Amino acid sequence: MEQIISNLVQDFEQGKMSRRQLIQSLAVAVTAATAVATKPAAAEGKAFKAICVNHISYQVADYTKTRDFYSDLFSMPVVRDNGKQCFLTFGDTALIARNHSGNTPRIDHIAYTIDNWDKDAVEAELKRRGLQPRPDTENSFHVLDPNGYDLQISGKDMKA
Repeated sequence: MEQIISNLVQDFEQGKMSRRQLIQSLAVAVTAATAVATKPAAAEGKAFKAICVNHISYQVADYTKTRDFYSDLFSMPVVRDNGKQCFLTFGDTALIARNHSGNTPRIDHIAYTIDNWDKDAVEAELKRRGLQPRPDTENSFHVLDPNGYDLQISGKDMKA
C-alpha cells in the first residue's frame, strides 16, 4: 500500500496527474485496501459446497390438497404420508407438505445438502461463523440466515 501511495504522489509531483486525479486515486486505493483488510471472518473459513436442495418444508392448512395438487401437476410420487404430513419427491429433493394451525401457507425452512459432510467440521465452521448451529439429525444442523430465516444444512445421508 505504501508503494502505491508513493507512486501516486510521485506521479502528481511530476505533473502526470492533477490534484483531483491524485485524490480520487488515493481514495480508490485506500478503499480497496480497507475492503481487503476488513473482509468478513466468514470468508476466511472453509465454505461449504451446496450440491442440491434436500427438502422444502411447506406448512399449509390442509396438506392433502397440497399433496394432491403437486402429485397430479408434477407427477411427484408420495413416498410417505402419516395423516399430518407427506413427502413428495422430485429428483434428489423432497417437498414436505405439513398441516399447521394458521391459514397462511408458508415455507418454514429449506434444507440444502452439502458435499463432503463431516458433522464435527461442519459444526465447528458454523460456530466459527457465529451461527449457533442446532443439531436436527445425525446428518444436519439448523442455523438462521442473516434475515432470521431457518436454514437447514445437511449431508448426503440426511433423508427428509
